[in-house]
Amino acid sequence: MIMNQISNFVYCDSSLEDMLIESKFLPNQYKDYPFLVIENFLTTQEAQDIVNDIKNSSDYEKAMVKTKILDSVVNPTIVPSIRKTNIYNLNNTHEEIYQNKFIDNQKLIEDFFSLSLNLATKTQVLEYTKGCFYIKHSDDSNEIIDSNKKTVGFDLVAPQRKITTVLFATNYMDTICDEYSFSGGELVFNYLYDKDGNNIMLKPKAGDMLIFPSNPYFSHEVKMVTDGYRLTIVQWHNAIF
Repeated sequence: MIMNQISNFVYCDSSLEDMLIESKFLPNQYKDYPFLVIENFLTTQEAQDIVNDIKNSSDYEKAMVKTKILDSVVNPTIVPSIRKTNIYNLNNTHEEIYQNKFIDNQKLIEDFFSLSLNLATKTQVLEYTKGCFYIKHSDDSNEIIDSNKKTVGFDLVAPQRKITTVLFATNYMDTICDEYSFSGGELVFNYLYDKDGNNIMLKPKAGDMLIFPSNPYFSHEVKMVTDGYRLTIVQWHNAIF
């Protein structure tokens, strides 16, 4: 596999250059990583309070998968073979905490990616219990697959999604030790690699936020959770470059 260097420590699959991709934004190549991790975006207690509230809630819906049926028309559907997770909403108190913390960190995010954030989607709380997963996908596009099941491009279905934020409310652990941890459930960037050719794989800590461009270069998957409770708060942002 041929790789192109896109930051000091991260490379991408060069085959992306030959694919049909409408959105190709990449951060400054002189940064160490093409994504940003904000540690302790929430305190441990704040993260645990959110987990406790969600576990006591029965107000959820099955997560859907976006599809394009006409130009600019997105028709989301439930496809358990692609995505198996539940969606909750933050309560008012936790939403206010989240938004205040986001405002405190917004300039850091904008400076890192050299853009200005504007509109954003509503926050979604994603619950992954044992056996849940989400196969490879791009947050702004659908994959175009040829007859040999090879990815040849991406169809832009959510152009307003420029930046993705993922806040982790529980801890990755090889062996879970409490109700606020999980095993499996790693977040893998399918087209991003380290210098040795290993996929970039994140094993998050509760309270940390991950920020990355929503385009196909940052296609990713959530590996199947093998045990425990994986909870994240996600949001997609439009931006001016």
